[in-house]
Amino acid sequence: MCGRFALTSSPELVRKLFGYEEQPNFPPRPNVAPTEPLAVVVKENGARHFKLVRWGFLPAWVKDPNDFPLLINARGETVLEKAAFRASMRHRRCLVPADAFYEWRRDGKLRTPYRIGRPDGAPFAMAGLWETYLSPEGSEIDTAAIVTTSSNGTVSAIHDRMPVIVPEKDWETWLDPFGDAAAAARLIRPAEEGLLTMEPVDPQLPRPDRLAKPEKPKPAPAQGELF
Repeated sequence: MCGRFALTSSPELVRKLFGYEEQPNFPPRPNVAPTEPLAVVVKENGARHFKLVRWGFLPAWVKDPNDFPLLINARGETVLEKAAFRASMRHRRCLVPADAFYEWRRDGKLRTPYRIGRPDGAPFAMAGLWETYLSPEGSEIDTAAIVTTSSNGTVSAIHDRMPVIVPEKDWETWLDPFGDAAAAARLIRPAEEGLLTMEPVDPQLPRPDRLAKPEKPKPAPAQGELF
């Protein structure tokens, strides 16, 4: 799974790397948690755009979000089949900029968090799926989940799943809302060996069994009000 991650690179660096039109100003976030605002990159009207969405995917057909589980991850092996994700996998794929993600190693009752990122600390792109949810009251909220796959050799030392890391050369294939979903699905695979390193971090980092509880969606705030 991917239940926590970091995005601490400057807005200018992230914008230059991902090439979106907007110029958002956001603070460093060393520990992004479920239900919090999630920065994603999408492709609409032929161009890349920056969006802030809720981390916790809600399919359009959900009637009562309070009776629906919090979907922070989408299992990559079944995204073209599962009712919750298949429409978004076909037409609403996104990239989630990150500097690192966290996983916990279990040693009996002891859980040690590890920060996993590139050796040079540069940002990378996790694969995501997004959806706009329209509540029965008429409010709209953009939501997203991070796509996961089996772990590569590095991450498998502590966990059997990891987020899908999309290579920069394949970003357009993943983002294209009119592209072949089967071609995008072929990008769902473990990260190349050597791409990532990991190191233990402060055990006070919130544990994965204490993730935020789902909240009833609220109307999407104006851009810039989410942080």
